[in-house]
Amino acid sequence: MPATVLLVDDHDLIRQGLRRAFERDSGFRVVGEAGSVSDATRLAGALRPDVVVIDVRLPDGSGLELAQALRSARADVGLVVLTMYAGDDQLFAALDAGASAFVPKSAPSDDVVAAARHAAVKPSSFIASDLAEAMHRRMHPTGPQLTRREREVLDLLAEGLGVSSIARKLFISESTTKTHVSKLYDKLGATNRAQSIMAAVRAGLLDDSHSD
Repeated sequence: MPATVLLVDDHDLIRQGLRRAFERDSGFRVVGEAGSVSDATRLAGALRPDVVVIDVRLPDGSGLELAQALRSARADVGLVVLTMYAGDDQLFAALDAGASAFVPKSAPSDDVVAAARHAAVKPSSFIASDLAEAMHRRMHPTGPQLTRREREVLDLLAEGLGVSSIARKLFISESTTKTHVSKLYDKLGATNRAQSIMAAVRAGLLDDSHSD
């Protein structure tokens, strides 16, 4: 019997692309799609899929918190976490949440299917393409050390969001957001968004696609 899959992403085009990738593999059957934490929670309970593919950022909450809740409810469910920015903080957060696999959205869709294949067979075993390197960086840190929240702010700055939009995205006040941005600039030795992104790229905190 093919493994059943629930896709969770608020972008319809991404869900369509993933559905097509899974439909090409006879080992899987997509049984549902959700664009929010609330819909995913409801469908996961009703459908009890073998694997849930989850975007980190959802309009009504965190995909990592969703993964943690699903893992608490079921030890046997495979959880594949997708993220736009595959930094070390996100990777270890996914590991802590009980994910089975961590895949950047920049990866080919076949990589997501391969991660789901692993998750279906070994839901409690974590894989990520950069896991060994991330472990080394954690054991031997270099460059500016950002908190998890500062890393989230940096990722959103790199997306081009302003203070107000970041505050809404992270469900925090604008004054708190400004404080995080200020501390982030200090750690990176920057005085504005462009400088902070360039410094983050040089420090390996962002990939070089943001330096264009």
